[in-house]
Amino acid sequence: MRANRDMELPEHFWIPVTLDTHNITSLSPFLVPQDHLGGSGTFYAMAGFMFFIFVVGTGINALTVACTIKYKKLRSHLNYILVNLAIANLLVSCVGSFTAFCSFASKYFIFGPLACKIEGFLATLGGMVSLWSLAVIAFERWLVICKPLGNFIFKPDHALACCVFTWVFALIASVPPLVGWSRYIPEGLQCSCGPDWYTTNNKYNNETYVMFLFGFCFAVPLTTIIFCYSQLLITLKMAAKAQAESASTQKAEREVTKMVVVMVLGFLVCWVPYASFALWVVNNRGQPFDLRLATIPSCFSKASTVYNPVIYILLNKQFRSCILKMFGMGGGEEESSTTQSVTEVTKVGPA
Repeated sequence: MRANRDMELPEHFWIPVTLDTHNITSLSPFLVPQDHLGGSGTFYAMAGFMFFIFVVGTGINALTVACTIKYKKLRSHLNYILVNLAIANLLVSCVGSFTAFCSFASKYFIFGPLACKIEGFLATLGGMVSLWSLAVIAFERWLVICKPLGNFIFKPDHALACCVFTWVFALIASVPPLVGWSRYIPEGLQCSCGPDWYTTNNKYNNETYVMFLFGFCFAVPLTTIIFCYSQLLITLKMAAKAQAESASTQKAEREVTKMVVVMVLGFLVCWVPYASFALWVVNNRGQPFDLRLATIPSCFSKASTVYNPVIYILLNKQFRSCILKMFGMGGGEEESSTTQSVTEVTKVGPA
């Protein structure tokens, strides 16, 4: 076996394992199937998973946007942020998941180096918008329920400004690899593209970019989410204690506690594997690892296009009601009497 680290670094890709070849370009993930990295069953299983994510993620998020366009009652300030999340998810599923499906089915990245950069950029952009949208939703819930600003009212204009904020921050995170700070190359089994975690070439300063992403696009949103939802739960429990005789308030407390736990767990499942893997690679340069395992974090992040809308949208009574109405399956589910309490579920939950 020959250590491809001793060869000249390719411009458009880098396979971070030892390969039995004098010419790494002959095994380019843009030219030949990557059978030397995994068995056919692994590639086809990943293709099937990506196809599922593409179909379900595209369908459920497109339905969310269509419902919002059709039903005016869905155009509330929080639902604007949920639609922003759905649009970001559509970008990831239509570009990232579909491209990965085609490539895994072919066992190499069939679209070429330019498409790899485009796919890596758009998938990263959509992922960062999705991530920051989750933080904005938590921040909005904190403002509405805990009222840290007193009588401040969160209006649709504020929601639209927050949506713009998510795209600006996402661009700050996703543009650098296009202009020389890191680069977008095939990752894992070389069938999807993302930032270069692997090489130590000073030309790209990959280590600093990874640390920037970890702090700016993971640690800050995660801290925001944990802080806001913990404050929300404290406020809700105090309200429930003050109204101990109210069954509806106690029910609201239980429902929102469950919802918050699911929200935080969904965030962690989506992003912890990706962030942890990137940090491990940066801090363990030269250590061997199984590229099949390296593919898992990317798949978890793409799968967020399915479970994010399940958590934030399908568990939203307004959206669920309108979706059923679109398919002629009922006249709409009415809000429960729980919403009449001072800890309204529609204000503490995702709608």
